[in-house]
Amino acid sequence: MMIQDKNIDQGRAFDWGRTSADYAKYRDIYPPEFYQKIIERGLCIKGQSVLDLGTGTGVLPRNLYSYGAKWTGVDIAENQIKQAKILSEQSQMDIDYYAIATEDIAFPDHTFDVVTACQCFWYFDHSKLMPKLARMLKPDGRLLVLYMAWLPFEDRIARASEELVLKYNPGWTGARETRKPIHIENVVYDYFETVGHEEYDVMVPFTRESWHGRMRACRGVGASMNPQELMNWEKEHRTLLDKTAPEKFEVLHYAALAELKRK
Repeated sequence: MMIQDKNIDQGRAFDWGRTSADYAKYRDIYPPEFYQKIIERGLCIKGQSVLDLGTGTGVLPRNLYSYGAKWTGVDIAENQIKQAKILSEQSQMDIDYYAIATEDIAFPDHTFDVVTACQCFWYFDHSKLMPKLARMLKPDGRLLVLYMAWLPFEDRIARASEELVLKYNPGWTGARETRKPIHIENVVYDYFETVGHEEYDVMVPFTRESWHGRMRACRGVGASMNPQELMNWEKEHRTLLDKTAPEKFEVLHYAALAELKRK
């Protein structure tokens, strides 16, 4: 499904479904520390029911499944949900997935203990979504917003790869990231209050192939470039990595979380 928002990539349309195969293979990259921070907050654990918004290929539910929560994942892209189901079934994980726009979800009142939104919170219409989440969460329920991004001003490989994306997609707004707390729109505070946030650095390991795949799976590349642009970008990016990156390397990222409590 094509998505277009004047505030994202200068209005250039993108479709996460076009990246689903790469997403499933190359974007399950969050380090153990990323998940441990969630568990340490007493979230997404046994006895809890969790709704994952913008679940993609189910990265968050699948990686936290062993901690015992009952997971439901939703995503607007049918191809993403298809991959999520395949990967979960291969690992014999009982996770419910639905291909639906987040704003259209309609679960019963007080269904979930926790709602998670990883790498997707800014895509939603919060004026429509927040009253729904407040209603679907149990009393004292939590909204957990998660994010991780490479740091191009500190990491030379990330910077070089990012500049090549901008050569073909100069309006891409996912570039030039810096450390900062997750932005929460004012309307969210009509229904939730922040109870904690954290930002921290992590090193994420890659090979040339996995970094190339991870870059190709991003919104500015595989989800939005036309076939000719993508072919040219791929050729240049592989040459770039062959010249500038060892076969195995790490890329500096920062991770962030914001935990909010239902009012």
